[in-house]
Amino acid sequence: MINNHKFLSIFTLATFILSCKAQQSPIVQNDAKPIQISNEYSFTEGPASDKEGNVYFTDQPNDKIIIWNATDNSFSIFKEPAGRANGLFFDQNENLLVAADEKNELWRIDTEGNVDTLVTYYENKKLNGPNDIWVDLKGGIYFTDPYYQREYWKRKEAEIIEKNVYYISPDTKEVSVIATGFVQPNGIIGTPDGKTLYVADIGDKKTYTYTIEQNGSLTNRKLFTNMGSDGMTIDNLGNIYLTGKGVTIFNKNGEKIYHIPINEDWTANVTFGGKNQDILFITAMSSIYTLKMNTKGVRY
Repeated sequence: MINNHKFLSIFTLATFILSCKAQQSPIVQNDAKPIQISNEYSFTEGPASDKEGNVYFTDQPNDKIIIWNATDNSFSIFKEPAGRANGLFFDQNENLLVAADEKNELWRIDTEGNVDTLVTYYENKKLNGPNDIWVDLKGGIYFTDPYYQREYWKRKEAEIIEKNVYYISPDTKEVSVIATGFVQPNGIIGTPDGKTLYVADIGDKKTYTYTIEQNGSLTNRKLFTNMGSDGMTIDNLGNIYLTGKGVTIFNKNGEKIYHIPINEDWTANVTFGGKNQDILFITAMSSIYTLKMNTKGVRY
């Protein structure tokens, strides 16, 4: 004889489990919500994860680079002053690359804390203000150079009229304009296989893809989506994360698949961190948010 009460209990439990699974996002773990872990800054930007999953980020108005410790969720100062640092990125040798906005420079800080200025000028003209950075598999450095007038600059206009994307050769001896035709290029990220580069033109509300050639040059420019971005990142499935009003996630075909609302006026940047690279680390105005993900970040 079948125990109807037991059968119904099992059926109800199975239905509940299936219902929960149906509601869960394949992107965000268990439909978790962003957690504000700090709101003590003036304007947060430029997050970059080291090999241990700790995230370095900037508080540009206060001229600091700060470290979030992935083990105990604590914060500490890495560098102050920090050249009014904006975007950050780690290269394959764990050097921290810094878009040092104060003097329109790009820095490389080694593991001992020594600073090497890689570039300030292009063809004897001061850069507009390096903003975001990505490093290819050979160690070549791509960076965006929009123009945002800063109150701490003496100059009141750009020396270079165009807002370009630049490339520093792996030996750091040559700097070249690698992509043009932008209103305000900002966010930049490449795929871990080194074959595709994404560049967000926040001024034109568009994001483009490029094919990366063997010599680092870019070809085959295509519109990825009609949305620009401040900072951006990529996950292990090839999804692209754009920022502005929260975090908007697109698959590799340019289709919007998820949106993460953030209760701030502006979401500036995003990266993956944590020991397993499965924590989305979000910089938004004065605050820092984290979110547990089903996807993971990629290290180069």
